[in-house]
Amino acid sequence: MRVVALEEHFTLPAAVAKYVKPEAIAKRGHYKGRRVAPGKASPMELLPEFGEKRFKSMDDAGISVQVLSNSGPGPDLVPGADGVAMAREINDHLAGVVQKHPKRFAGFAQLPMAAPDACADELRRAVKDLKFVGAMIHGPCENRFLDHASYDSLLAAAEELDVPIYIHPNVPVPAVQEVYYSGLPEGADRVVGTAGWGWHSEVAIHILRMVMAGTFDKHPKLKMVVGHMGEMLPVMLARLDEVSAADVGHLKRKPSDTIIQQVWITTSGIFNQPPFIAALQTFGIDRIMFSVDYPFAPDARGRDFLNEVALAPADMAKLCHGNADALLRLKA
Repeated sequence: MRVVALEEHFTLPAAVAKYVKPEAIAKRGHYKGRRVAPGKASPMELLPEFGEKRFKSMDDAGISVQVLSNSGPGPDLVPGADGVAMAREINDHLAGVVQKHPKRFAGFAQLPMAAPDACADELRRAVKDLKFVGAMIHGPCENRFLDHASYDSLLAAAEELDVPIYIHPNVPVPAVQEVYYSGLPEGADRVVGTAGWGWHSEVAIHILRMVMAGTFDKHPKLKMVVGHMGEMLPVMLARLDEVSAADVGHLKRKPSDTIIQQVWITTSGIFNQPPFIAALQTFGIDRIMFSVDYPFAPDARGRDFLNEVALAPADMAKLCHGNADALLRLKA
């Protein structure tokens, strides 16, 4: 069966070296990279590679298409004209990769989030000229989430183009690191602050801010994607409705309805059944799409997960490719 994976990453080290200053990374927040088990390839070494290693990993796991996105550091760390130039350089590079391998790759645009006024134009260019299928952002930028008024033109452009925006986690900003995750043993602070908990809760907060601020009501055709089996949202939707009932009179819909109607989720990086069952029972099969999170997670784990899923053939096809094909207008 055709298998499309949506949260699969690359980097362009030359662009990072050219545009991103070390102090900008420190200002955003920074952890040492995750430890790599002996004998395992480092994700940082695999990220820039688009050749034999990536294709072998995909083929061995039966993955037909990767939708590629920049992993960062990215233009969200670079204000002004340089941030716009960095986004364009990364997008042009990715477009060349996709054009070379159109049956194996598609692309999500990188946006100059530190220059909000330029985001809509770059999204339009990426979709219309480079044939990208949407955009990926990495958490808040300069303490601004997508509910901030400065991003209104970006969200309107995404509606106009009918493409989704994928919210990917980022490391917590220093103030959050200090209060929530400091004082833990080295390594444990990173685990709790990022992949083990913190960045998933931050993506959920990002979506909840958009709900509670009325951003989705203002942009009813906006389509958002989040990974990691819904970033904790599936298990909290009923409680969210219950505890917010007296405080959401300014909204047109219940929070859960807004989320289920305008947010799609992927399986990236989570390969066990209980979270999938929760996602399935809350979002439904039409809103769930397969992803791996390569190279931070191995394609083989994604294949093992698919082999364990018990779904009717038609629903399995939706999970593996049908929902992604429809949302991103991918052609087999």
